[in-house]
Amino acid sequence: MSSMEQSQPLMSHLLELRNRLLRSLLAVIVVFLGLVYFSNDIYNFVSAPLVERLPQGATMIATDVASPLFTPLKLTLVVSVFVSVPVILYQVWAFVAPGLYKHERRLIMPLLFSSSLLFYAGVAFAYYVVFPLVFSFFTAISLGGVEYATDIASYLDFVLALFMAFGIAFEVPVAIILLCWTGATTPKTLSEKRPYIIVGAFVVGMLLTPPDLISQTLLAVPMWFLFEVGLFFSRFYVRKSDEDTEESVSSDGK
Repeated sequence: MSSMEQSQPLMSHLLELRNRLLRSLLAVIVVFLGLVYFSNDIYNFVSAPLVERLPQGATMIATDVASPLFTPLKLTLVVSVFVSVPVILYQVWAFVAPGLYKHERRLIMPLLFSSSLLFYAGVAFAYYVVFPLVFSFFTAISLGGVEYATDIASYLDFVLALFMAFGIAFEVPVAIILLCWTGATTPKTLSEKRPYIIVGAFVVGMLLTPPDLISQTLLAVPMWFLFEVGLFFSRFYVRKSDEDTEESVSSDGK
């Protein structure tokens, strides 16, 4: 086969990848244009968990001249990416699907759907459960002579970090299923390492959240629960050969 013939499939894959990326970008742009008019309302919604718990007379502030304009726009762009996640994942699916077997395609679709759902669940959990507790704790701490006033850009960076941390952490079941499906590990092995994984969940919670015990625990405990969920469903994604190997090993041990 000539080098020209070998390059044709590579070029076609690169062109398809470019088209998939452009479609994902177009989806983000369309959503952004639809939401940009409501950018201030979106920021007010996201900042509500803190604003509602500010001390009497305290307000949020802008320390940069352009912050009142660009901070809501930045948030709207991030929200547009979040909203476009199903479209982006579909483009990923459409790109890799031709290289998968029929039974693999049947397994991938539920994973893509559940990964989107879990990401949104993580973001919602952060907003409705974690934020009220964390901001109630922060605003209750008072220092003499210090007025509580949070910069709107700093607040946005803080909550986006938490959104991403909880959104990614809630992908634990999908990660476990993929690890078992690819043969990197097995449900039995993960079950035996449960104590180390629980400790690891609290370490991750410490690294991904602000330095307070409340948010660290609120991230670690759901990760532990989601690990158990992923461990349960991973048994349906284990390769047949892996199951046979485990059974043969256990029978030889007897």
